[in-house]
Amino acid sequence: MNELRGTGIALVTPFDKTGRVDLQALDSVVEHVIKGGVEYLVILGTTGESVTLSSAEKELVIQQIIKSNNGRLPLVLGVGGNNTAAVLNTLEATDLAPFTAILSVSPAYNKPTQEGIYQHFKVIAEHSSKPILLYNVPGRTASNVEPETVLRLANDFENIIGIKEAKGDMVQALRLLKDRPKNFLVISGDDMVTLPMVLAGGDGVISVIGQGLPKDFSEMVRLGLKGAAEKAFALHYQMMPSIDLIFEEGNPAGIKAMLALKGVCEAHVRLPLVKASPDLHARLDHFLKRY
Repeated sequence: MNELRGTGIALVTPFDKTGRVDLQALDSVVEHVIKGGVEYLVILGTTGESVTLSSAEKELVIQQIIKSNNGRLPLVLGVGGNNTAAVLNTLEATDLAPFTAILSVSPAYNKPTQEGIYQHFKVIAEHSSKPILLYNVPGRTASNVEPETVLRLANDFENIIGIKEAKGDMVQALRLLKDRPKNFLVISGDDMVTLPMVLAGGDGVISVIGQGLPKDFSEMVRLGLKGAAEKAFALHYQMMPSIDLIFEEGNPAGIKAMLALKGVCEAHVRLPLVKASPDLHARLDHFLKRY
């Protein structure tokens, strides 16, 4: 799975002012990040507001990104949820041929035990025709996938090939890196700790800020993978204020505001999310002008 080392981008879903999916803007987003030199694209993740898209809209987004990408970069598809049976139904109903892997988030809201999390992913692994990246984001799911559970899954199922670890906890990341099986990917899901994770042996990131600053963020990760810490940290510290800014009022409101300032797409989001405030918009504008 070397093609999933480096910088993956959790793509936004642009909307027009009427709230409909803006396919032309989605094409612009894909071009923006590919020209920025990223390694792969992630479709229908958290940043893509997948929870507020209908099944028909999800299919529109998938097909547009496949068309825009035109085979240039590997694609990863978000297929997860808190209803195990529904996840299996989605896997069965979806043409997974264009995708290198699926990204499957740990169940939210239900707050399963570690055994429940294991059994959830066990069933998905037994039914998926594609390799699986686990996705741990306890700030959204209300339950942490403990390193012991991740390692148990990694050792028990060959098609569970890695994890997007988004707790933002370096101790947890180090426990995964220390004991992971050979070739199991540990990918940061937190932009701020991406470089420390990579320098500790991690395999890259699935990024949000990398969508706004693809050239420099992906270069930072490549430098980190080469062990060029001084040059990588110089880039990290330049971009660091923007990471705080884009998450200040939630994701993807912040990154969409940045993309709007760069002329890539509009800043519209769907309720219950709201657009970035004028104050945050102004501070992002100030950052970009100075940057």
